[in-house]
Amino acid sequence: MASWREVAESAPEFATRVRESFESHKHKTIATLRKDGSPRVSGIEAYVVGDELWFGSMPGALKARDLRRDPRFALHGPPVPLGAADSADSAGSSGGDTKLSGYAVEVTDRDRIAPMLAARGFGPDTFSESHFFIADIREVVLTRIEGSAMVMDLWRPEQGVRRLERV
Repeated sequence: MASWREVAESAPEFATRVRESFESHKHKTIATLRKDGSPRVSGIEAYVVGDELWFGSMPGALKARDLRRDPRFALHGPPVPLGAADSADSAGSSGGDTKLSGYAVEVTDRDRIAPMLAARGFGPDTFSESHFFIADIREVVLTRIEGSAMVMDLWRPEQGVRRLERV
């Protein structure tokens, strides 16, 4: 299982840029798989707390049901507004947006959930009926505009980061 810690240890500069992009806005978008295999897209909050990427769901939410049945997910951080990309000068960078994918691992042990809640300023019994997941990260992509090129840095476990550019 690849945790956020593995990303940060194997590619610290990349992990810092990804985290800055990912945390630039509170709301993310998650794609899960419905019972029939078709995609479901939902809003979600996700946070790196300690060594893990955590996300949750309200009690009984469809995305939680999806993840319990089939743990595959894709998570998209906030995209860069087109104006930012268009206004980047030829030597500049527009920031970027982040995509992560992998497998959601449900955490039900309240003793394990409590430190994550505390780090976010909540008491140990907050959201007691909610679903909590950590990410087994299979891929992280940071996409941004640099000058006239679209640059994608791609991280996968045991492969590190590789850069792809499109002009």
